[in-house]
Amino acid sequence: MTTPTDVPEERAAGRGSWLREHSELGVCVLLLALGVLVLTDALTMDVDITQRGPVGPRTVPVVVGIGLLVIAALLAVDVLRGGRGEAEGGEDVDLSEPADWRTVLLLSGIFLGAAALIEPAGFPVAGALLFWGAAFALGSRRLDRDPLIAAVLSLITYVVFDKLLGVPLPGGPLMGVL
Repeated sequence: MTTPTDVPEERAAGRGSWLREHSELGVCVLLLALGVLVLTDALTMDVDITQRGPVGPRTVPVVVGIGLLVIAALLAVDVLRGGRGEAEGGEDVDLSEPADWRTVLLLSGIFLGAAALIEPAGFPVAGALLFWGAAFALGSRRLDRDPLIAAVLSLITYVVFDKLLGVPLPGGPLMGVL
């Protein structure tokens, strides 16, 4: 026989297990929020000057925003009908091992450092540090070739985007050289 004080605990336990069983709904909420953000930003964009035809700068963000909302709704329906995501099944993944937080933190620091350096140092320098740091964080210890490969990758990326595609990237102190 249950006492009146046991009922709230059972209700909380039931609610907790329901949330645990339907945890994918958190992804639905994230996709919904992202879709609303993209649509809001796209629909409030000032495009009078850049509009040259029926397809303008709003088209892609609106399509992406609507796509995010549709995916969020379809995923929510699937989860509420009992659908579950599959556990990671890669052959090189050992799910019994803990996460490698050192690598995650190193990569996060490298990305933040590159983002902070891109304006004052320019993309070629920040990109080279990003590529080299990512290789180091992921386990490469070839100090003789990794910086050279990172510098070449960064310069090729800069030239392709800045010169060939017309996407302006900050050159930093190397602007006159490149």
